[in-house]
Amino acid sequence: MSISVPTGNQRWRCKQCGNLTRFDVTRTVRARDYLHFDLSGEGQVEEREVLAETVEQVRCRWCSAADSVELVDRPAADEAANGSGSVAHP
Repeated sequence: MSISVPTGNQRWRCKQCGNLTRFDVTRTVRARDYLHFDLSGEGQVEEREVLAETVEQVRCRWCSAADSVELVDRPAADEAANGSGSVAHP
């Protein structure tokens, strides 16, 4: 079963505990890497192109629920700055 990855205006939320920030994500990635080796033989990835990615499971880090993570809309940037949880100071 594949799980949707959040877009720019979505995020994950645990329906069980309300967590919005901490998740363990199990995924399969197919990628093409450009490896650069120095003269001693030490290599490092300098470029990575993700060819395919499947998110297999998203588990809430707080309550360990694996079947309760859903996609929800992110609050608009101006809403977050102007009142959704923020306190106005005189």
